[in-house]
Amino acid sequence: MKRVSLVAVALLFAAFLAVSAQAQTPTTGDKIGLIAWGAFEDPTKGIKKYVAAINSLETEFKPVNDELKTMAAKYEALGKEIQGLRELKDSGKPVPVSDAEIQKKIDTLGQLERDIKKKQEDAKATYQSRFNVVVGPIQDDIIKALSDYATAKGYAVILDGARLQEAQILLGFNQKANVTEDFILFYNSRPATAAVTKP
Repeated sequence: MKRVSLVAVALLFAAFLAVSAQAQTPTTGDKIGLIAWGAFEDPTKGIKKYVAAINSLETEFKPVNDELKTMAAKYEALGKEIQGLRELKDSGKPVPVSDAEIQKKIDTLGQLERDIKKKQEDAKATYQSRFNVVVGPIQDDIIKALSDYATAKGYAVILDGARLQEAQILLGFNQKANVTEDFILFYNSRPATAAVTKP
């Protein structure tokens, strides 16, 4: 009789421990996942649709970027030329151009600087507008897919770990929580739901 009672007590104690452990262990829906959004732009390992959209924007804005580079090179060369003329003048050596011509070059340099700034501001505004049109729908689709992924994989929440680290909010984490690669595979295997918008 004593033996039966001991077995019953042992079973009851084991059941109590199992329930207690289950109460302390997070359930599947309590998991937190971390992603690094910047990895989505990786040309070889990133989200294909996202990379294609970014590349299409770079192609679209290449003429403006090339023009800005040309203007910047011209500005730098003219600035060096003016500096050289000033140094010649300060040293008392003969200067190959008149003061009026030097001033004209200085005026041209000032105008070029203003043109560069204006073109940069215009390009930035246009780029942001085009980014919203071309990449915006894909970003929205990625965010929707993150919710689908969280539901499918049992995550309560998925956070951008890289941004949290930059803000010094996330100070340390288990690498197992990083689901970036798995999510990219998940996303790339889905049927296309947001096409890249063309101009």
